[in-house]
Amino acid sequence: MTCRYWSPRVDALSPYVPGEQPQQGERLIKLNTNENPYPPSPEVANTLAAYDVENLRLYPDPDARELRKSIADYYDVGVEDIFVGNGSDEVLAHSFMAFFKQKEPILFPDVTYSFYTVYCALYDIHYKALAVHDDFTIGLEAYSQSNGGIIIPNPNAPTGIGLSLNQVEQLLKKNRDSVVIIDEAYVDFGGVSVIPLIKKYDNLLVIQTFSKSRNLAGMRVGFAVGNQQLIDGLERVKNSFNSYPLDTLAQAVAMSAIKDDAYFKKVCAMIIASRDLLAKRLESFGFEVLPSESNFLFVTHPEHKAESLYAGLKSKGVLVRHFAKPRINAYLRITVGKDEENAALCDALELILK
Repeated sequence: MTCRYWSPRVDALSPYVPGEQPQQGERLIKLNTNENPYPPSPEVANTLAAYDVENLRLYPDPDARELRKSIADYYDVGVEDIFVGNGSDEVLAHSFMAFFKQKEPILFPDVTYSFYTVYCALYDIHYKALAVHDDFTIGLEAYSQSNGGIIIPNPNAPTGIGLSLNQVEQLLKKNRDSVVIIDEAYVDFGGVSVIPLIKKYDNLLVIQTFSKSRNLAGMRVGFAVGNQQLIDGLERVKNSFNSYPLDTLAQAVAMSAIKDDAYFKKVCAMIIASRDLLAKRLESFGFEVLPSESNFLFVTHPEHKAESLYAGLKSKGVLVRHFAKPRINAYLRITVGKDEENAALCDALELILK
């Protein structure tokens, strides 16, 4: 579709395509968008129950000071080292604008979060997509070349494969003159956060979200942690776009979520245990399952096309994600659900494979 009123830039865009959402009335097991299968913390429910709707007639705190302090306290950094936005996607978008509009191309893996190329097209940013190895691990040796910035998800999406703290530090040592962004959307499901390294490397920006491990995909809260100068750059972009990205209710709910550490750790442990059980069950069906440090599994079957498996599962009421893209079109990405949802997935697969 095109329109004669669009600008040439808009006409050339290929927007990000989100995972399929069930329509009203459809009864589907939704394992396609990496949502947390468990409800938010009880503290979130308490906050919502006690919330005074009178507050909604006022603009929210544009600096989200209380939320930033809660995040800073949790990660043992300064409030000035925290930036918050309307989901990590908005934080990523502002980061591309703030740091990656450079003469040299930015670098990221060729198999990674597909929004990165969308941002590059939107902001006219040059990039190089560096090939991951055949086993989908990231070859960091390729990132020693001249660049205008680097962004890598850790764990990577859609593979779920993670990098160690030492690997990220080696990457930082070799790229002191450009901003390195580590996108940690899934890090709480078995990965190791590199947030402690911001005190040592002023060019490191770490981006996380409340959508996955904090059970708040519907509230759209994301944040970045980095040197104050990087945060100031993000603030300049934010305040040139929307000074009030996080509503009052989202700020209050996010504070409740991050303060309930016991619930957070309990839910993450449950998802990790379910993921490991699901991986073993899928392997028993003949699937090749990539090692995952996320809340999803990336799998392929040597005897069945991924597209056919996706369609077969959907016909049986189970949604998973299939990417019709080079290198990964033989794979399915399966979100880890509750044990009963995972069991229903396996039951459906057993019928399809037979």
